[in-house]
Amino acid sequence: MKTIIYTKKAPAPIGPYNQAVLKGDTLYTSGQIALNPETMELVIENIESETKQVMENMKAVLEAAGMTFENVVKSTIFIMNMNDFGSINTVYGSYFNEKTAPARETVQVACLPKNVNVEISMIAVL
Repeated sequence: MKTIIYTKKAPAPIGPYNQAVLKGDTLYTSGQIALNPETMELVIENIESETKQVMENMKAVLEAAGMTFENVVKSTIFIMNMNDFGSINTVYGSYFNEKTAPARETVQVACLPKNVNVEISMIAVL
């Protein structure tokens, strides 16, 4: 049996998916983009503010499942421009303890939903 995770502190799904699914002790999150959950408007002034909004959305989803970034074992970062990697990495890294940071891959893609610059998904374990 799976448990659907939902919080109003993260953007509502805009398609046939959920913010996250908990199966046993493992949480699988959907990708988060920089939508402000209160207004559903994009936060895209610059790559740092965009990445911060993505991570705050992810934090809310993790908290709704009773977890924190310490529970994350795997992250996937999709970015539009690899030249933004350093800025994204700095913001992303501020949410983790470097000694216990999760495994991760970062992939440059041709296009992301709503033409954003970054999308991040995670797997976390209780």
